[in-house]
Amino acid sequence: MYAPERHQEILTRARERGRINVRRLAQALEVTPETIRRDLATLERHGVLRRVHGGAMPVERTWPSPAGTAPGDERDASSASRERIARAALAELPATGAVILGAGATTVRLAELLPQDRDLTVVTPSLRVALVVATRPGIHLHVLGGRVLGRSPATVGPWAARDVDDMLVDVAFLEVDGITPDLGLTSADPEEAQVKRCLLAAARRTVVLAEHGGFGREASAHVAALDAVDTVISDTELDSELAEAITAAGPRIELA
Repeated sequence: MYAPERHQEILTRARERGRINVRRLAQALEVTPETIRRDLATLERHGVLRRVHGGAMPVERTWPSPAGTAPGDERDASSASRERIARAALAELPATGAVILGAGATTVRLAELLPQDRDLTVVTPSLRVALVVATRPGIHLHVLGGRVLGRSPATVGPWAARDVDDMLVDVAFLEVDGITPDLGLTSADPEEAQVKRCLLAAARRTVVLAEHGGFGREASAHVAALDAVDTVISDTELDSELAEAITAAGPRIELA
């Protein structure tokens, strides 16, 4: 196995497991521990791993977790429902082309699950998504500029919105802070809502990833009506009457 292949394997294992051990990696990849330590040092210089005692962790796992429980919150990215939603979203990916991955824990997990056999351009305001896909083979990354919103962390504001002008992508995967049949999609931050509107407008299809807790909740800034959304992927805990009301307003709902 050549060094670039080994680096990708190490990074994949780190993102799947959250932490990797030098000794176990050396055994699994049939190289010396010294070789693994050099690999980890290289990946740390590239900004995708952080070395810790006895091994390393992916950088995105070392970001501080903001408080709150909204769907746009990036806390507890390994939760079972988010895992199921992210895996269901894989079916919405194009075979080739461009996608938008918005900010949120589920989109971060979707980024980690992106197939390695596809040629994709990923557009994102999310620093966590960017860290996940930056070194992935076959991925062409475009990170939006702008002010960084700490709770996400993601870029917002007029610079980020202008970056999306004239873009046309196949699918946008977005998370929001609230979804209701009447107001549609809402966000807790006006600048974040502005960027989400631009991302939605730039996509041929829009898929919203949302755990059941975000439904029926209204945040302070309007993003879009539900008829602007093609598909909503949620978990099986979503209230059936609320799901029917959402579907009547426009999008198809898939429960994972």
